[in-house]
Amino acid sequence: MSSPMEISLQNPPDAELCKPNGVSQTEPSPFSPVEKVLVSVEVCLKPSSTARIADVQTAVERMLEKRSLTYTDGPVPVPIDDPFLLENVKRIRICDTDECLENHEILLFWQVKPVVHVFQLNEEGPGEELSGDELLSSFNEWVLPAKEFDGMWESLIYETGLKKRLLQYAASALLFTEKGVDPCLVSWNRIVLLHGPPGTGKTSLCKALAQKLSIRFSSRYSQCQLIEVNAHSLFSKWFSESGKLVAKLFQKIQEMVEEESNLVFVLIDEVESLAAARQAALSGSEPSDSIRVVNALLTQMDRLKSWPNVIILTTSNITTAIDIAFVDRADIKAYVGPPTLQARYEILRSCFQELLRTGILSSQEHDQLILLSYASLREKLNAVEAQAPLGPLFLSKLLLEAAEVCEGLSGRALRKLPFLAHAASTSPYNCDASKFLSSLIETAKRELSELTT
Repeated sequence: MSSPMEISLQNPPDAELCKPNGVSQTEPSPFSPVEKVLVSVEVCLKPSSTARIADVQTAVERMLEKRSLTYTDGPVPVPIDDPFLLENVKRIRICDTDECLENHEILLFWQVKPVVHVFQLNEEGPGEELSGDELLSSFNEWVLPAKEFDGMWESLIYETGLKKRLLQYAASALLFTEKGVDPCLVSWNRIVLLHGPPGTGKTSLCKALAQKLSIRFSSRYSQCQLIEVNAHSLFSKWFSESGKLVAKLFQKIQEMVEEESNLVFVLIDEVESLAAARQAALSGSEPSDSIRVVNALLTQMDRLKSWPNVIILTTSNITTAIDIAFVDRADIKAYVGPPTLQARYEILRSCFQELLRTGILSSQEHDQLILLSYASLREKLNAVEAQAPLGPLFLSKLLLEAAEVCEGLSGRALRKLPFLAHAASTSPYNCDASKFLSSLIETAKRELSELTT
């Protein structure tokens, strides 16, 4: 299995965070200049809002200036004394600070330059285009940012740096094109390839990345669209129709990118099916039309390079089966593997907190129980201190035990585990938090044993 290509992208535009060198946690002398840290602040408008984006952005910037905030990932309350924001804003959220900070530091208000992104979710849902045999959808289309993908980026938990790396890549790819960098001298294709085992969230990450970029680049592009291609449907059971399907698909994409104010994302899932079709055609087990379709698809992707406002996102479950001609076209190849211990803990913690929020779980000892983050838990475990029975530290240790047991489970399986644990509970309508975590550990052991038998 090939290792992912490592890319170092320095100071891209709209970078989420670039940690300043030598910044202390105490306020500096007014005579010493301090490099500000760029922090993204995302502002989601209410569906009913008709306010101008610029007016909301100015109001939020003014609100942030008045408040001595520490900047950490999470929601910022909409101020109750601001009727304009109360009427128009659904939520305000600080994003991606954890991707840059080391040693669990915090950002203080005087260190930060907030970059405010205002957006309104599209609630129409996907449009569907049927293939020629009308059995398979050849592609789905969303106008971004879409309500369907809201919160998806935050729910995906990977090793530190992966999501930031993808954001920086996209920012640099679009900048190079906008500035007219000669592609004969510096080559880039605006193609991302995420590969790894099934269930690790590659397709979700591609959709969440498109959603996030549609928000971050909303000031440059008035509309963003996502086209999800069903790679299998391109190989119609009527093989003579396959070439027409490819032509129809890229004609649609061509119409979108011709509008310079559009930013278009093309998601091709399971691109290993292209290699399988090519190999089958060469071996004679499939009609030669298959290889023509693959070649036509690669040719059409090459043609999209001339358009500055398109990014192609691809996934593969079988790294070794990806067509070499396609691999060569990808700028960035990132391996998305099974979740690490930290990722497993944070995934289960997010599930646990959601069950507490909705009242599925209860804690008699704590009305507002919040489990420790992985980093905070590690610090607590290294320190010698008394533990409160059934307190956050005790329950966090139980959750860590569950995360350790879950080694080998995919992110998809981890998200199902709390439901299975609750279904196995003897008191589903009065489920105690500590008993639930014990059930979670037993459920994880059972699921793993079923995988190995």
